Amino acid sequence: MPAAAPTADVLATPVLVVDAADRLVFANPACSAWLGLGARRLQGLDAAALEAQPLPLPELAARARAAPAAVCARRQQLAGAGTRFADVWASPLGSEGAVQFEFHPTDEFPGEDPATLLPAALSAALRGLAHEVRNPLAGLKGAAQLLARRIEDAELRRYVDVIEAEGARLLALVDRLLAPGAPPAPEPVNIHALLERVRTLAEAEAGWAVRIERDYDPSLPLLHGDPARLTQALLNLVRNALEAEAGTVRLRTRAEHGVVIGEVAHRLAVRVEVEDSGRGVPEDLAERIFLPLVSGRAEGTGLGLALAQQVAREHGGSLGFRSRPGHTLFTLLLPLPELEPEEAADG
Repeated sequence: MPAAAPTADVLATPVLVVDAADRLVFANPACSAWLGLGARRLQGLDAAALEAQPLPLPELAARARAAPAAVCARRQQLAGAGTRFADVWASPLGSEGAVQFEFHPTDEFPGEDPATLLPAALSAALRGLAHEVRNPLAGLKGAAQLLARRIEDAELRRYVDVIEAEGARLLALVDRLLAPGAPPAPEPVNIHALLERVRTLAEAEAGWAVRIERDYDPSLPLLHGDPARLTQALLNLVRNALEAEAGTVRLRTRAEHGVVIGEVAHRLAVRVEVEDSGRGVPEDLAERIFLPLVSGRAEGTGLGLALAQQVAREHGGSLGFRSRPGHTLFTLLLPLPELEPEEAADG
């Protein structure tokens, strides 16, 4: 019979599957934990034994088998090791009568609109995935640290340092997914150090296919912000240039005086430009390029530029662009706070 999706094991959403006779044949760990029943006890159990009210699970399964799409029963009460309340979604699996149930506890997924369930379910899936990738990331970071002790060549050591730093950044992002809370406090950020890390990553990714040039203003002061988020935004801008088949990418920094961002005036801001010689932004996408899921490539996710703009806004800044075939320029403006004299060090 059809089995549950492979990702069901790592989902934080409780999932179980019944066969054509309404016997439980699969329950993911989240379901076992939520019901307070072990996997062995659930295996082969009659779905009616969970005493769902007001709509028993076998009846909901029958409706799912007869429907062209998933069906939902709101505010179901289920008996496990105690009483549980959830909105229950039932989906037919294949042609053999199997049905998959997803349980969305009403205290975790409030609201009447089924559309409100999607973001919460996606968030739960991401937390499950983050939990699974955390240990491999920690292993990669540890391996990079061991490798660094044995490499004496400065150029190779630079790439090992990048692997270690990126591993640490990804671990921080994973930890944020697993334990969301207040964003980290802003800290002094050297924008040129971030750009150099991004340049090294881009060169490792693109090889000899692209030339990355630098035009930095050495007099820039330190920014205050989240270095991991800013690195993420800058890397997305440079990767966007690589994906546009640019032969040359130029990274430029300048000071911008008397800047108005939104309705707020700033005495000084840092301007970061990512200029490339790629094919440009298609005209039909120009007005929607920063929207999520909008991409000019069939295999693109359409998330990179949307995330970069979000990071700019998190830092009180802005992200804009102008483009024509053979020349595209993305401009990131990041306002600087009023600095004390000793803080105005070379960035």
